[in-house]
Amino acid sequence: MRRLLTYVLCAVAIGVGGAVAYDLLKIGRHVPAARPLNELVDEIRIEKSKRRLVLVRKGEIIREYRVALGGNPEGHKMREGDRRTPEGRYQLDFLNARSAFHLGLRISYPNDQDRAAALGRGEPPGSDIMIHGLRNGLAAVGPLHRIVDWTNGCIGVTNNEIEEIWSYARMGTPVEILP
Repeated sequence: MRRLLTYVLCAVAIGVGGAVAYDLLKIGRHVPAARPLNELVDEIRIEKSKRRLVLVRKGEIIREYRVALGGNPEGHKMREGDRRTPEGRYQLDFLNARSAFHLGLRISYPNDQDRAAALGRGEPPGSDIMIHGLRNGLAAVGPLHRIVDWTNGCIGVTNNEIEEIWSYARMGTPVEILP
């Protein structure tokens, strides 16, 4: 019996390790190439009340996506752990191909005003707000992820959608998050 339990535990460990390794390898294979400069967007706009992210080029909306937000979506992010998605003008400051979620476009939250407000309250403002796909290994959830607001303050889209958004964006792309 003990030997059987050992074999079962080894098989589970190998299976879990294999799934993690598969996800890590997959990340490397699914980073989309940037589009030509004339196809890049001028702005990413998130409309929280509509659960919508739009890509804007020369004042025109060229793509639109339905999103999931932080689990406490009403109002501006005030502090670390409040599960709110911030509101305001930011920019993309890091493109993370090795995120725990399929691709991550980090938003420059907190800005100087966010830090000053949090300091005034004696609270940490939080950080690492991203536009990202689904948690690695959960791609099969697909668009069902939008049934509830499930992130810790990030903007969640499907893996196919984040790949498309990634291809249109670059470091420094302005991001406006509206209530």
